[in-house]
This record gives sequence, C-alpha cells and structure tokens, in this order.
Amino acid sequence: MTGKEEIEIVATSDEHVESFHAALDTVARERKYLTMLEAFSLAETRAHVLDMIGRKNPHVVAIAGNRAVGWCDITRHFFPAHAHRGSLAMGLIPEFRGRGLGRRLIEAALEQARERDFLRVELSVHADNVAAIALYEKVGFATEGVLRRAVHIDGRFIDTISMAILLHTSVGA
Repeated sequence: MTGKEEIEIVATSDEHVESFHAALDTVARERKYLTMLEAFSLAETRAHVLDMIGRKNPHVVAIAGNRAVGWCDITRHFFPAHAHRGSLAMGLIPEFRGRGLGRRLIEAALEQARERDFLRVELSVHADNVAAIALYEKVGFATEGVLRRAVHIDGRFIDTISMAILLHTSVGA
C-alpha cells in the first residue's frame, strides 16, 4: 500500500470484522494508547462487533483498499438512568495517523450518536497522548477531570484524562 489510496469511513458490518480485529490488535500491541494490550480472539471480537451493531451503537471503520485501518465506536451505557451516555473508543494503525482520519472517524461516529439520541459521549485518554487530546478538543470534547495513576503498563503508571461532549444540548437543559 502506498498510503495514498482513497480511504472511506463507513458503518462497520460483518465483512469488516477480520480486518477490524487486525487493526485493533496492531494498536493494542503498541502498548501506548489502549488499556487492552492485545485484541481478544477473532470469535470474541466478532461477537462484540455484531452485538454493537445489533444494539445500534455507533461503530465506524476507515477502509483503505479492502481492510480496516482504523475505527471509532461509541458504547451506550447499559443502565436506564445512564442510557443517554456513551463511551467512545478509537484507534488508527500507525501508518495511517496524521492524515485527518481520526477526525473523520470521530465525526462519523458522533453523527450516528446524534441520530440515535445519545446526549453525552465520554472518553478516557492517556494524559501523555497529546495528539489525541488535541484532536478531541478540536471536535468539541472538554476535559472533565484527571484520574491519577489510572493505568499501569510495563511498570509505568499513566494518568488518564476524562473528556466529554454534549450532543443535543437543548434537550433537558
């Protein structure tokens, strides 16, 4: 791959599961951005993705050629009193970073969230992931707090920053 191919942002479907799994595993094994340090099995990943789709949770992938090179998903909170909220997760494999794909993925997932009546989307980001924090701020997320020493990877503690964006702010102000 030259890295110059057209990249589409599409709703995730069953046909994307294997390449999504590979992208997830690639990012997880970097041991820098996700708390998951390797992907679950392909069967578990397939079950998770199909469950996300079945529950109408936003889930999009960036497709280059025929493979997923990044994703963004938003999981609605389970309990009824929190069902207006969702948690965002995303990732891009290294060679596709720095091209504006992260923003495109987030915007597509947030659009799905608006269509599905999410009112609030939250995320947690490692405090040393300056590029991601800047991206989240550009699309409208605001910092709500810091969890000190929240993550422990390879003998190193990492603070995390809690961020959120409010959608449909006129509802139930």
